Amino acid sequence: MRNIIIYWINHGIRIFRIDNPHTKPLDFWEWLLNEIKSRYPDVVFLAEAFTKENLMFELSKRGFTMSYTYFTWRVTPEEIISYFSELNSEPLNYFFRPMLFTNTPDILGKDLWKGRNEFIIRAVLASTLSPLWGIYSGFELCENDHLGDTEEYLNSEKYEIKHRDFDSPGNIKDIISKLNIIREENPALKTHGNIYFCETTNNSILAYARYSQDFKNIVLVILNMDTDNVQSGYVRVPLGTLKINNYIYDAVDVLNNNKYKWNGEYNYVRLIPGKRQAHVMVIKC
Repeated sequence: MRNIIIYWINHGIRIFRIDNPHTKPLDFWEWLLNEIKSRYPDVVFLAEAFTKENLMFELSKRGFTMSYTYFTWRVTPEEIISYFSELNSEPLNYFFRPMLFTNTPDILGKDLWKGRNEFIIRAVLASTLSPLWGIYSGFELCENDHLGDTEEYLNSEKYEIKHRDFDSPGNIKDIISKLNIIREENPALKTHGNIYFCETTNNSILAYARYSQDFKNIVLVILNMDTDNVQSGYVRVPLGTLKINNYIYDAVDVLNNNKYKWNGEYNYVRLIPGKRQAHVMVIKC
């Protein structure tokens, strides 16, 4: 197995997605990954392990660079807050690197059945909750035809060749591109473990801050988790916790190209599905 991986490394492959590593001996992975990384430290190993949490975490301890997560099935604000508070806590944040896939060849989450607005929500969440995120072909086009009441795609690409028009109406490729630009420009989104979930006065609104180690870069993400209705309310920005020294400061929405003058900790937001599903704000003070 070591020599097979080295064969592909010598052909230019640097990323390996390992299917179901939790069904193989942990000592084997520890030996194999050490063998490879000692010779090729830039090689990335992704653990595709949908299994018990402790086993997922143990695979990371044994040397996997990053891991699939339960992100696909964490859809409500309460579920997101609980799950990512756990992943960003010590000691998990020292060794577990969550890869957030919005969808996979095998999984079309039932939340995505709701349509385009939900695809936008999942893209914003995946791209801003972790420095690692991914999408599977067709996500850009909001493909969500499913097989009965299952999470399987109807006419799955696993069984037939797909020819896609990525310029077809309703695509969200511009939003995905904008999110990737935002990630590139903001150091706060490039690290793991630096997240603060903010209080809101509306349970349909999820808000969290990502911040760089020196607090010179602060990104505030606010989402309307309701795909059908306008939601509004107040978001609390913890000025002291985020080292924001000015009572009046600019909140620049780099996703929607708007600029707001905010005062103090509590500020009003109004999010409109189909027009403004989320804010991704860079705090300037």
